[in-house]
Amino acid sequence: MSRSWRIVVARATTILQDLPRVSEGRAILHAVLIPHDDDGPWAWLLFEQSGVVTYAQAVEHFSPGRIRHEISRGRWRRISHGILLTGQLGRQQQLWVAVLSAGDGALLGGFEAAREQGLRLNSKRLTIDVVLPASSRRRRLPTLFTHEMPGIRVHRSSVALQAVAGHPPRTTMARSVVDAAQWSLTDREAQLIVAAACQQRLVAPAELLAEVERQPRAKRRVLILRTAHDAQGGATALSEIDFVRLCRKSGLPPPDLQERRKDSSGRTRYLDAYWRTAKLHVEIDGAHHVEARHWSADMLRQNEVWLEGDRVLRFPAFLLRARPEKVVEQLSQALRT
Repeated sequence: MSRSWRIVVARATTILQDLPRVSEGRAILHAVLIPHDDDGPWAWLLFEQSGVVTYAQAVEHFSPGRIRHEISRGRWRRISHGILLTGQLGRQQQLWVAVLSAGDGALLGGFEAAREQGLRLNSKRLTIDVVLPASSRRRRLPTLFTHEMPGIRVHRSSVALQAVAGHPPRTTMARSVVDAAQWSLTDREAQLIVAAACQQRLVAPAELLAEVERQPRAKRRVLILRTAHDAQGGATALSEIDFVRLCRKSGLPPPDLQERRKDSSGRTRYLDAYWRTAKLHVEIDGAHHVEARHWSADMLRQNEVWLEGDRVLRFPAFLLRARPEKVVEQLSQALRT
């Protein structure tokens, strides 16, 4: 089949994820190629599905003999039963293999779906989550024949699935975040996913609350609701969430979060926690504060607040978990004073 190609920039995230490496360790940026307008449906199918097709899709365009010939010549690969790969196996192709293997109606879900919609969060997950309607007849996943594919987990949902535009199709951002949280290995990881999605403005806390209401049997339901409520109140970092919960548990008055202040140069600054009546400002230092430039910026901001008459307490984030009683002791004393 003759093809003429034109170069476009399509989905910059896909380009960056599939950068080839050279011996010097530098990345070579390559353009994304899409078929020309007059190319046939097969070329467009390969483009839309990143070169991954089902056997049923292939026989709509080629005879079984032609398919066997392409495989025998090494131009195509059989990734699993009924799934063919016509190019290189990268991350985008892995996602398509997972969705197509699960069957009709399958959607990319959980953490990978959230990451495809912009979530920036490091994770060592070794599985791809796929969601199927409970009415689907697919009973088990086909056996994978290649070690290059990560594990695939298929979840059935009795709650109606809403797909958003994407390649491959995936659940909505709110559904993806809630599912990623309930399928996480630990409660801490679940909190981090919810907080990061809200902090990065990818989903509103109200959307997460509404999604949890749609899933009354969701795992970690209470934890997700509590974290979304904290984010709605202004706590979008795990350290801030830990601090607010520590105050609540200890019977201390809740602070104002993300309080705006003007520094001496007129720039708007945000305080981590602030009690107006006590003129007390608390700063929670995360792991990134080991860098000198962050310490310098925060020290200057703290000095400016002191000059205005407010008191400042600083706590490292790890102390909230390691020595919460010490934090409560100093906070109580400062609030009484």
